This record gives sequence, C-alpha cells and structure tokens, in this order.
Amino acid sequence: MAKIIGRLSELSTLRSLVTSNKSEFVAVYGRRRVGKTILIREAYQDKFAFTVTGLANATADQQLANFHLALQKAFKTYDAKPIANWFLAFNQLSLLLEKSNVSRKIVFIDELPWFDTPNAGFIQALEHFWNSWASARRDILLVVCGSAAAWIINKLLNNKGGLHNRVTKRLKVVPFSLRECELFMQDKNAVFERYQIIELYMVLGGIPFYWDEVTPNQSAAQNIEHLCFSENGLLRTEFSNLFGSLFSHPDRHMSIVNALAKKAKGLTRAEILAASGQPNSGRTTELLSELEESGFIRRYAPFGKKTRNSLYQLVDFYTLFYLKFIQDAHILDENNWSGGVDDPKRRAWSGYAFEQICWAHLLQIKKALGISGVQTASSNWRSNNPEQGAQIDLLIDRRDQVINLCEIKFSINPFTIDKRYEMELRNKIAFFRAETGTRKSIFLTFITTFGLQQNSHSLGLVQNELSLEALFTD
Repeated sequence: MAKIIGRLSELSTLRSLVTSNKSEFVAVYGRRRVGKTILIREAYQDKFAFTVTGLANATADQQLANFHLALQKAFKTYDAKPIANWFLAFNQLSLLLEKSNVSRKIVFIDELPWFDTPNAGFIQALEHFWNSWASARRDILLVVCGSAAAWIINKLLNNKGGLHNRVTKRLKVVPFSLRECELFMQDKNAVFERYQIIELYMVLGGIPFYWDEVTPNQSAAQNIEHLCFSENGLLRTEFSNLFGSLFSHPDRHMSIVNALAKKAKGLTRAEILAASGQPNSGRTTELLSELEESGFIRRYAPFGKKTRNSLYQLVDFYTLFYLKFIQDAHILDENNWSGGVDDPKRRAWSGYAFEQICWAHLLQIKKALGISGVQTASSNWRSNNPEQGAQIDLLIDRRDQVINLCEIKFSINPFTIDKRYEMELRNKIAFFRAETGTRKSIFLTFITTFGLQQNSHSLGLVQNELSLEALFTD
C-alpha cells in the first residue's frame, strides 16, 4: 500500500471507531480523486470483514452480481445462488457476518451512490440492514464512501425516511493544503521550489491523484504542458469524466460552472440563471447545492451584505483552468503553456487563482498574522459606487476590533508599491470606511509571492506583509 501523506486528524477519527462500544455508521465523502478510499484502507489496514465497490453506469442486475461476487471473495464458505434483490443481498451479508469470530466487523461499501440505480430498492434495503440488524449490535462498523457528495448529503445525511439521523459519524475529505502537496512531492523525491508548487497548485488544486502524475524531473511548466495539453495528458479529458461520474445529468452542472468561469468575483443566482439558461426552479437550487457540496463552487455574502445577496464563485482549480485554457486548445499546437508566459489572459487567471489559494489557506494566514485564537469572519468587498471601482480581495473581520484588508498579488519578484498605487490604496481604505461606517482599526495587509519591496510608499501604509512561505505552514 502506498504511503499516505497527512490526514492525521481523519485517520485518528476513523481509527477511534474501532474501539467504540456500539455499532457505528460512518459516511465518508469528498470530491472525486481526493483520496477517500486510500484514507479508509490506511485507517483499517484492509482488515475488512466485507468490502465491495459500486460499478459506474451499471444496471441493477450488474450491481447485484458485483455484490454477490464480493460476498464469495470475503466469505470462502459462501456458495449461494445469484441474489435476486437488495433485501436478500443484505440479508445474506448479515447472516455471514453473524458467523464471523472477528470482534469488530468492519464493512466497507465504496462508491455507495453507484449502487442506487432507479427502482432497485437499494436505499430501502440499506435502511433495513442497519435499522433491523446492525444498529442493534455492538460489533458492526459500517463505512460507506462516495464521490457524489450531493447524493451522500441528500440520500444519507439528510435522509427523511428510515435512515434519518442513523449516520453516527460523517467525515468530509478535503483537498491537500500546499504543505501536504509539498510533502507529497518530497516523498516522490521531487525537489520543487515553493513558487513552482504554487504554480502547480493553481492548476491541480490539492487533489492527490493529480499530484501523483507530476513528473519529478520536469519543471512546473513542463508538467502542466504534459498533463493538460498533450494528446495523452490525464487532465486533457478529465473534465467530462469528472462531472459524468458525480452527477446523473452533468450538462446542467457544467452549464453553471461555465457561466461562473467567466466572472471571477462570482454571480448572483439571478445572474447564473440568465447566463446558463437554467430555469428559475427548485431544481436549479439543488444544482447549486450539489456543486457546492462537491467542492466546485462556494457561496458567500460580500462584507456588509445579507445572505440573500450572496454570490456564487467557481473555486475548483482544475475546473477553472480547464475552462480557461484546456477546452479550446488543439493537441497539434506546441508549447500551449510554456510559450504563453506574457499572455494577458494568463496573467489575469494567475492573479485570480492565487487569490483562491489564499482563500483556501485562511487558517495558515491567520496563524501567520498571529490571530489564530481570535474569532473572525472572512469575506470580500466591492464599493457600491461603480465610478470608484474600489474592491478588496479578502478582508478578515476580527472580534478584537481590527479588520485586515488584504491585497493579494502574484508576481515573480518582490512586489513594488509606487506613488500611484499608494494613492489608490489610501483611497480604497477611505472609501471602505465611508461606505461601511466601521469604527474598527484598519490594518492593510499584503499577501504576495515574494514579499514587498520596501520603499517610501509602503512604509507607514502596510501594517502586515506575508509571502508565500506563510501559506505553507502546518
């Protein structure tokens, strides 16, 4: 088994359930390729009484046959005829588990949503298995897993029927942080400077499966070129596979992310409807919720705005990169990425992607600022006056009567504030104070790749300065 990087908290949670004095029903979910199955297998060291994995795009009969074969593999004495329905399938499982002498019987059902084919009665049979048998015992640890996070949320965690409040532990597996990606590459004997790890993260996000495809003896640019633009590059065709594996009708989800990819700061629900062609209905609300639960988008309310004014923003790094650069690239074109260093479109994307990295590492930013123990709320802000055009990438509103206004800049050299930009920053702070009416102290904070070039325009203006090193803290 491959060595697992990070995930110490998740491993501790899963392992603690082995010694529980009651039966446990654990739901593990997260984005496709994020490493859920590897995590579970590492936690329990493959000491499963029974394990089975759902089949993608299979019929009910095929899923039942798959379950039947898994029973034969797990229980050598099992020699029954093929199973006719899911109630009989789970009944066979319970009978076989009762004969086991293992003190803690770990049952692992991977890709659970794929088993739930139309009109097959899978979810009802799972309910009966847990409610009428497993929950009454003390020795069952049922672990279910799936990439279709929306299915896990709607059909399992928020179930209104027989599985209502039956899940005893939920665990969402999130993408790697920058530090975890760095450790992952070090484990592969890859020596990358942190700037190059940032470059890769802006394309791959923190998805371990993607990072495992990175070639150690090539630069970040060379890896991006190969993975995303070569004819056989993994990420060239990943987009349709990704959405197709998560959603039953992915075209509707893809129309929404396409709309969001065109507006960096996000769109309101009404704007999404106009841009994507989706109807104003409850189903569209479900689509947005499914994308949010699956980690593709985030919903946020700008500073001083109410929830009803929330914006939706595309935050999945690979999806954004695919829609911006890969989908229209031709495989016969050489140096799609390496040859476009000075492309304005690329500069705009890199600035936005670095901003999203900062949002994904708020805990690290707070730690670097020395405010880990202070209650905060993070958001961004845009002036109500379109003529001013003032906006703030990230603000951290603190309970200790301070607001950090964060300027986020991605560059290959230390960032320099000139006279014009100094005046722009001072005006931005003044506009923010006037429009919000805040009485809190304002600390202008710069988050850059290589820090600030100290000069007369930065002294006395910038209270906090963080470089990319701050984003790599544990």
